[in-house]
Amino acid sequence: MTSPVSIIGAPLDLGQSRRGVDMGPSAIRYAGLEERLTGIGLTVSDRGNVVAPEPEALAVHDERARYLPEILDACAALAALVEDCVRDDSRPLVLGGDHSIAMGTLGGLAAAAGQAGGVIWIDAHGDLNTPETSPSGNVHGMPLAAALGEAGDVFASAAWPTPSLERAALVGVRSLDAAERELIGRLNAKVFTMSDIDRHGLERAVRESLEFLHDAAFLHVSLDLDAVDPMFAPGVGTPVPGGLSYREAHLTLELVSESGRLDSLELVEVNPILDRQNETGTLAVELAASALGARIL
Repeated sequence: MTSPVSIIGAPLDLGQSRRGVDMGPSAIRYAGLEERLTGIGLTVSDRGNVVAPEPEALAVHDERARYLPEILDACAALAALVEDCVRDDSRPLVLGGDHSIAMGTLGGLAAAAGQAGGVIWIDAHGDLNTPETSPSGNVHGMPLAAALGEAGDVFASAAWPTPSLERAALVGVRSLDAAERELIGRLNAKVFTMSDIDRHGLERAVRESLEFLHDAAFLHVSLDLDAVDPMFAPGVGTPVPGGLSYREAHLTLELVSESGRLDSLELVEVNPILDRQNETGTLAVELAASALGARIL
């Protein structure tokens, strides 16, 4: 029997510098998320949104990790909701918000499992910066490093185990900082750049990712919509040309679904202000359906 799905919104935009991504959860819901998922036979409940403060009401205390205390507070609330979903035998479907929310999602999964797990991180960027290496101080460029225990003690939280990840597979990467490239060499991680995908094919990258994570305590997929080429996903804050095509994005999620191992899914960085007629929100809905069992035949 297929596990029910619990939608959780995390309208957090403190992790980056372009306003609008806080409206991402609403844009994805408005594009018909619940109806699409119930239409493929899933039982769906919507648990609402975690409360996230707005940057205008806050002061920046550390330019190296802007709004980090407030981000961690919001992530702690998200982690509690995710943990509750897992304990209720429901699969969390988390809607961002910027990618810093992944710390809360992964934290909740690790708290429920009692140990660190694995992630397929589908993103144009590595998100492996730290307060010491980040060129911007934006925390949405740090969540994977934080979840792997590589971003420093300032990211530790009583709300979840640290680290919450013990390994990661990155798919679709095409923009890395120098410090991220250096860190990758020391991590328990596999990285499939767009160049790798061009040379060897997407299916190989996803299947090798799944094999790398085969015995992880949990398998989470974190999908930043900027992994998809801006031609198909224009409504993102940090677009990078040369990303996954429409069909490659779907195939990635279809392969994960076919593995039968997906424990949770996250869709982040949809920015309706930058979008065209909610095209990116609609794509997010269709990709969620692919990950959760939709089939052409």
